[in-house]
Amino acid sequence: MTVPLIAGRHPLIVKNMAWPDEAATESFAQALARRPAIGRALIELQGDLGAGKTTFVRHLLKSLGVQGRIKSPTYAVVEPYTLPASGLDSGHNLELSIWHFDFYRFNDPHEWEEAGFRDIFASPGLKLVEWPEKAGDHLPRPDLVMAIELRPDESRCITLTAYTPTGAELLA
Repeated sequence: MTVPLIAGRHPLIVKNMAWPDEAATESFAQALARRPAIGRALIELQGDLGAGKTTFVRHLLKSLGVQGRIKSPTYAVVEPYTLPASGLDSGHNLELSIWHFDFYRFNDPHEWEEAGFRDIFASPGLKLVEWPEKAGDHLPRPDLVMAIELRPDESRCITLTAYTPTGAELLA
């Protein structure tokens, strides 16, 4: 059996956890926001409707310093944010660019290409992607995949998978 490797060097990292309530979701988001690698990560969020993907993103963005209302990009497809970098590993920029994507309404993966997202995904910053499967194979390899499963008791089962060294840094 061959063990999947991150960038051909390190074993794939998978962590499982439970979020019994929204306070646990917020606590995890705050911890992730403190990781310097967050400023250069591509994080895919997977889960059914109502699993808590957008709730997690809201907690993460608030933990990073986003002020005011954080809208779901379900209709707009993307919501951009710009923050002072404040020590995050976002390259040598003085600002941290963040893009929150929601591809739920895509009917065809080619809509990703037609929307001109290639340049955004090639630029520095944090990209948070809900419903990544709707973009087909157009997305670059994620650093971290968060699979969120809603349980009957309203708790969440989370599987975190790091696919790159940046993803591994986020889970360290």
